[in-house]
Amino acid sequence: MLSLLNSNTLDNAANVVNASTGQTSKAPAGIATTAQAAMSKLTSTAGTAGSMGEKDFLKLFTTQLQNQDPLDPVKNEAFVAQLAQFSQLQATTTMSDTLKSYVESMAGQQMLNSANMIGKQVLVPGAPGLWDGTSMVSGLFNLPQGADSVRLDVLDAQGNVVASNLYGPQGIGDVPFAWGGMDSAGKQVPAGNYTFKATVMNKGNSSTTPVSVYATVNSVSQANDKSIMLNVAGGKSVKLTDLKQIGI
Repeated sequence: MLSLLNSNTLDNAANVVNASTGQTSKAPAGIATTAQAAMSKLTSTAGTAGSMGEKDFLKLFTTQLQNQDPLDPVKNEAFVAQLAQFSQLQATTTMSDTLKSYVESMAGQQMLNSANMIGKQVLVPGAPGLWDGTSMVSGLFNLPQGADSVRLDVLDAQGNVVASNLYGPQGIGDVPFAWGGMDSAGKQVPAGNYTFKATVMNKGNSSTTPVSVYATVNSVSQANDKSIMLNVAGGKSVKLTDLKQIGI
């Protein structure tokens, strides 16, 4: 669409600024003409909301025709090419609007489908485990290279370790765990949220590995980017695409 205005046309468009006074000379060097200013606006706002559309295109197009050089008018081939560009602009705009509407419709449908997950257990990376005083808190951690040993710590809301469980040599893959709400002394801890930390020992080196916990989906929401968010027990929100598993 930028090829609509050639250098001759820009100069001719500048001549109409003072047409009423008979002054039709070219604008001085360094001074932007009306058409040049419009072109500058076109290039600077391209791709933004409210940028130049069909009406602006037609306005520039008619300005070109009105101010073309009589001794060098627009060739028929160029005229047809510019009309074709306009038709392509209309088709692209229509396609963009249709695609946007389709995406919004799909996002709404996906949220509606995700509502079926409310009340179900999902495996959430980094989620706290909600100890309700009766039910086991379960999850798993992954060992991509295996381990000589693993220590799984249970931490309360203040970050204090209330319980630890030691695992012997482990192979590559997921290691499941379950915690029944007991501290290291065998006493039951108060109900609430508890986090889990897995420390891996391998060939004398110590590292941590992410822990995922099973949590119940309480509600479903939609983020600003239209992604589906699952709000799980324990207060964590996770993207639907980040889930490791649905159901136990």
